[in-house]
Amino acid sequence: MRLYGYFRSSAAFRVRIALNLKGLAYEGASIHLRRGDQAQAGFLAVNPQGLVPALETDGQILIQSIAIIEYLDETHPEPPLLPRDAAGRARVRALAAIVACDIHPLNNLRVLRYLHRPLGQDQTAIETWYNHWIDAGFQALESKLAGDARTGAFCHGDAPGLADIALVPQVVNAERYELDLAPYPTINRIFENCIKLDAFADAHPNRQPDRDE
Repeated sequence: MRLYGYFRSSAAFRVRIALNLKGLAYEGASIHLRRGDQAQAGFLAVNPQGLVPALETDGQILIQSIAIIEYLDETHPEPPLLPRDAAGRARVRALAAIVACDIHPLNNLRVLRYLHRPLGQDQTAIETWYNHWIDAGFQALESKLAGDARTGAFCHGDAPGLADIALVPQVVNAERYELDLAPYPTINRIFENCIKLDAFADAHPNRQPDRDE
């Protein structure tokens, strides 16, 4: 397997976690988003969207982090990343979507660059934008997690799964932008449980070989 990613990409971070949880070895291929590697012809031939991650496996190239993770779960079913019951799967997918569909797309690097360059927003305005959307999503996520008996040591029960894989990179992003996380005790508790596991800790941006400042 070859994973095209960038150390700071939260979507690539998700796939690294999933690969680690499954115990799958992979070769990393760094696509430096701040230097424009994603716009080069070589990578556009891999993913015409010019986004990471992309996973080369089984003679094909997969894109979009959640689709990649579900593929890995279907082709390498142990340990499972989704519950066995339909209601549980729907819950976990919804929790993951709060992050992957509602928070992250508004805070993606290409969005922040657009705010800065064409729209002329300064760093303070960009940071306010960034944290506003994390806060909005985390308020809902905290309520869903704290108010549901199915929440355990992790987002759903006592084993990590898809929702935790989505959550942890977003918490790391929030820490980087110095968002006050005190209002989200359940999110914080789950994050701490996750990051104690090697699968999550080893996927952290600070531990990636392409890490820079």
